Amino acid sequence: MIVFGLASLLAPMGIGPNPIDEPGTPPGFDPDTVTPGVAGFVAIALVAIAAIFLMVDMSRRIRRVRYRGEIRERMEAEQLMAEQLIDEKQMVAEGGPAEPDPAALAAERRVDRDQ
Repeated sequence: MIVFGLASLLAPMGIGPNPIDEPGTPPGFDPDTVTPGVAGFVAIALVAIAAIFLMVDMSRRIRRVRYRGEIRERMEAEQLMAEQLIDEKQMVAEGGPAEPDPAALAAERRVDRDQ
C-alpha cells in the first residue's frame, strides 16, 4: 500500500526518464531509420578489402618461409651425404675397411641420442 501511495505522489512530478524533454532529438526523429549512408558503406568495404589483402599476403609469406626451410633441410641432407661419400672413397683409397666398424657405429648412435 505504501509503495502505491509513494508512486502516485512521484508520478505527477515527472521523476524519471521523459522522452519529450531530450534536448538533442528534433521532433519527428525516428532512430530506427538512421543509416550510415554511402560513406559508411565505402569505409566498411575498404576495411574488408584491406583485411582480405592482408590475409592473402600473410599466407603467401608463411608458405614461402615453410618452403625455404624444406629446401634448407634438403640441401643439408645432400651435403651430409656427399661428405659421407667422400669419406668412404678416401677410406677405400687408403686401404681402410669399405664397411664401417659396427662397434663404432653403435658408439656414434649412442652419442647422437645423448645429445
